Amino acid sequence: MIFTDTHTHLYLEEFVDDRYDAIQRAVQAGVEYMLLPNIDSNTAGPMLDLCRKYPSNIFPMMGLHPTDVKENFKEELNIVGQYLKKEKFCAIGETGMDLYWDKTFIEEQKNSLRAHINLAKKHNLPIVIHSRSSFDEIFEIIDDTIDDGLSGVFHCFGGTVQQAQKIISWGFKLGIGGVLTFKNSGLDKVIENISLNHIVLETDSPFLAPKPFRGKRNESAHLVYIAEKLAEIKNISIGEVSEITTQNAIELFKFKN
Repeated sequence: MIFTDTHTHLYLEEFVDDRYDAIQRAVQAGVEYMLLPNIDSNTAGPMLDLCRKYPSNIFPMMGLHPTDVKENFKEELNIVGQYLKKEKFCAIGETGMDLYWDKTFIEEQKNSLRAHINLAKKHNLPIVIHSRSSFDEIFEIIDDTIDDGLSGVFHCFGGTVQQAQKIISWGFKLGIGGVLTFKNSGLDKVIENISLNHIVLETDSPFLAPKPFRGKRNESAHLVYIAEKLAEIKNISIGEVSEITTQNAIELFKFKN
């Protein structure tokens, strides 16, 4: 079985003591492909260094995380644009909006998301959207910009069936992670109604570890626990989950020739 972790931050300092061991554990668990979303200009270098060490397994994205959108976001976006001219990436991201803790930069986040959408279209790349407490705002922007040249994934999806159907109607995928394994998340009831053809798997490591690791540091090897839960919900084999979700990821991100 081959799994794909479509969203993992393996370059962060949480992995400073065992980064390469964590990658080896992932590969041994069957997680052969790991996609790295960027956060800001400070993380781009370490992210790309890690991808160069594992060119057959780890693939980078380029973007500015919404919680890092501040007064200087245009400067950060200029740096994103510079990287896109000289390096190869599998996606634009992560971008989106996060209004959970702070709405100070809501207009800047909206402008940043629109800029990322333009970059995705310009470079013919899928877009990876972070959508915490911001579905309405993001949906309005995508409704205004969607066309045949835009594809992507709603990372760490945790919305309703209706929101999922709206996302799918645009041709986007749903990124499903550790929250699926949480007892009272309700995400399992939503996913019951969604075809596996619209789903990709992710860990968002080092964050959002699935059961039985909840509250601890997450890592890509834990993707298997998410896949097991998805197989249980769909009443299919974990092998089928592996095959379909990895194929979905390859078709969307085109990281494998």
